[in-house]
Amino acid sequence: MQLQGSHWSSAVASVDGAGGRNTPLRVDAQRNLEHVLRAAREVFGELGYGAPMEDVARRARVGVGTVYRRFPSKDVLVRRIAEEETARLTDQARAALGQENEPWSALARFLRTSVASGAGRLLPPQVLRVGVEGEAEAAVRVPQQRQVGLADPPAPPQPELRLVEQPSPVVPGGPDDAGAAALLEVVGQLVDRAREAGELRPDVTVADVLLVIATAAPSLPDAVQQAAASARLLDILLDGLRSRPAG
Repeated sequence: MQLQGSHWSSAVASVDGAGGRNTPLRVDAQRNLEHVLRAAREVFGELGYGAPMEDVARRARVGVGTVYRRFPSKDVLVRRIAEEETARLTDQARAALGQENEPWSALARFLRTSVASGAGRLLPPQVLRVGVEGEAEAAVRVPQQRQVGLADPPAPPQPELRLVEQPSPVVPGGPDDAGAAALLEVVGQLVDRAREAGELRPDVTVADVLLVIATAAPSLPDAVQQAAASARLLDILLDGLRSRPAG
């Protein structure tokens, strides 16, 4: 990717620390960058990562040229937002893991914190897809079963059925593999602890937990209604995740 202009070079140095440089942005440039990032989170959270850069610029109240000076393509901006949100979810999962002794309380705290922060609306499909792939190895084989009587001739060998995952759509500029792997690892610890304690349904996977985060964060025009809807939906989903005593 060809980067344009000295303004972009200085912004990258400040924003991403590329090449070990850390050149500070001017006060007005830093303020514009913060406006663009905040606007991008809002717009992508409401409309998805397919929203145009013009919508981001309009929400940030800057010209679209200002957005492109900071981010030379939409893919770069999407990657920045996706990586930040993936890292935020990872931090929230680590906090829940380290501050809650009870396995179910830790998992529930992570889900409530993540949904309340709105991070689920910015969770890129790659993370959900990695979650599925990471657990597909153990459960894709479905053996043929057939009761054979004494008088029945031997059944011919049956082909082994394999569930083949179809490729899911990929958002350009999604989080890197290391960021996604870190999130899946720590969420996996939360899931394993709750499952081993008998408080989580045994069939619940990491992908299911991430799907709850993505599902329980609706985007509504009224902030109060949005918070209430998220809390109500998450209560229902948490009730569905929890194991029930036998009998």
